[in-house]
Amino acid sequence: MQMNLEYFPIDSQGFMTNNERALEELFGDEENNRKGVACLNVMALRLATVFASLREFPFVRFRAAKTLDPMTMTTFRDLIPTKVAAGVWDCLMKYKKTIPNFPQTETCELLILDRSLDQIAPVIHEWTYDAMCHDLLNMEGNKYVHEVPGKDGVPPERKEVLLEDHDPVWLELRHAHIADASERLHEKMTSFISRNKAAQIQHGSRDSKEMSTRDLQKMVQALPQYSEQIDKLSLHVEIAGKINSIIRETGLRELGQLEQDIVFGDAGMKDVIKFFTTKEDATRENKLRLIMILAAVYPEKFEGEKGRNLMRVARLTDDDITAVNNLRMLGGQPDTKKSLTAAFGGLKFDIHKKKRAARKDRAGEDETWQLSRFYPIIEELIEKLAKNDLSKEDYPCLNDPSPTFHGSPFTGAANPVPPPQSMRSRRTPTWARPRGSDDGYSSDSVLRHASSDFKKMGRRIFVFIVGGATRSELRACHKLTGKLKREIILGSSSLDDPAQFITKLKMITTHELSLDDIQI
Repeated sequence: MQMNLEYFPIDSQGFMTNNERALEELFGDEENNRKGVACLNVMALRLATVFASLREFPFVRFRAAKTLDPMTMTTFRDLIPTKVAAGVWDCLMKYKKTIPNFPQTETCELLILDRSLDQIAPVIHEWTYDAMCHDLLNMEGNKYVHEVPGKDGVPPERKEVLLEDHDPVWLELRHAHIADASERLHEKMTSFISRNKAAQIQHGSRDSKEMSTRDLQKMVQALPQYSEQIDKLSLHVEIAGKINSIIRETGLRELGQLEQDIVFGDAGMKDVIKFFTTKEDATRENKLRLIMILAAVYPEKFEGEKGRNLMRVARLTDDDITAVNNLRMLGGQPDTKKSLTAAFGGLKFDIHKKKRAARKDRAGEDETWQLSRFYPIIEELIEKLAKNDLSKEDYPCLNDPSPTFHGSPFTGAANPVPPPQSMRSRRTPTWARPRGSDDGYSSDSVLRHASSDFKKMGRRIFVFIVGGATRSELRACHKLTGKLKREIILGSSSLDDPAQFITKLKMITTHELSLDDIQI
C-alpha cells in the first residue's frame, strides 16, 4: 500500500498538516460547508498517516459538541472534532487490514480538539524565549535574519540562521522565560570569555618559540570550535537584546501584567479602560490583543452599542473589530450562535459579575518569573487524560464498545482502562518527507532527534488541534513529557503566532443567524 505522508515537522514533538486556511474554511459561513468538508477530509487523512508511519493505533477521543439544552441548534462548527475523529477512524480501520504489522490493538492515545477550546492562548503575550522570538521579531518559520559585521571595511552581510534543535543554545533556552534566558546567556558569555582569557594568558606566558608543534596544532584546531561557539552565543545575545529592547520601548511588561490579571480574575473592564486612556502610545496591535483577551473572558460586554463604544476607546479599525467579533463567534458567543430559547426571550442568566477568572492558579507551579502564570487549557486536559480523569461525556472515545447515550457513537462513550504498556522497542519515527527549508523549517528537526528515553516511557499521547496551535501549547507538551514521563506530541492544522492568527480571524466571513432563519 502506498500513501503520501503529508505532515510536516515543527520540532521534535510537534507536526502540522499544513491546512493553513482551516480557520477560515471551517469556522466561516455556515451556509456553504463544501470547502469545510473538503478541508476536514484532507486534514483527517493527513493526521491518519502519522499513525500509519509510526505503526501506532490510537484510542481516538475528541471534544464532543456542547449541547446546552434540547432546543439548542448544533452547528457545523460544533461538530468539527467529531467529524475529524470519524475521518481518522475510517482510515485506521483500512490500515488495520492493509498495512503489514499495523497494530490490531490500541498502542497510544489521540485527543482531537479545535481552536474554539481556548481563544486566549493564540493572542496573549507568551513570555518564553521561543514565543517572544516569533512574536516580536517578524521571523519566517524558524528563520532569523541578522547582519554580520564585515571585516576590514567590508559592508555587513545579511545572514539567515534556523533556530531549531541543531542549535544547543536554542534547545536549552527556548522554553525559558525571556528574563531567565537573558541572564543565562550573559553568564554563558562571561564564562566563555573568562575561560578563553585564561587560555590566552597561559599561552602568552610562554615564548612562542618554546611551544611544540603539537601545542600550535592544538591551538589551530581549537579556532573553528571557538569561532562556532562564540558565533552561536553572540547570535542569541543579540536576539535576546533585541527582544528586551522591544519590551522596554513598547511598555510590554505593564501590558503583559494586565493581560494575565484579566485572565486570572484580578483585573476587569475598568482596568482596561484606564490602560487605554493613560497609555495612548500603546501599539494598535497590542490594544487589539488586550481587547480580544477581554472579549474571550467577558463576551457579553461586547454585545451591541457598549461593545462598539469600548472598541472606539481603543481606536480599533473596522478590520480589528471584525477580528474581535470573529473571536467571539469562535467561542460560540450569543451574537452568532443563538439558541432558540434565547431567540424567543428565554431566561437570561446573571452575567454581570464584577470580575471573572478564565484560569485558576495552579498549585506547585514555579512562578520564579513574573508573567509566567499563564498556561493553555490543553495543559489541564493532557494531565487529566494521562490520569484517565478526562470527562467521558465531554471527550468521548470512538474505540469504546459499550452502549452510548441516545444510541449515538459520538456522545458519552467511556474510555476503557488501557492494558499495561509493553516495553517493545519503538520504530524510530521520522515525521516528514524530505523537504527544503525555504519556509524556515528544516526537515531534519524531527522526532528522531528526541531523547531515546522516550522509548522506555508509557503510551504516547497525541493532541491534535483543528484551526491552529500556539507556541504555548507546544511548550506545554514538552513540559508535560518530562512531568508525566510520557511522550506528548502536538499536531495541528498549522502553527500560528499571534499576528498570523489575527490575520486569519479577519478573513473569516460569517453569516449572522436571524429569526427568519429559524424553522419551527
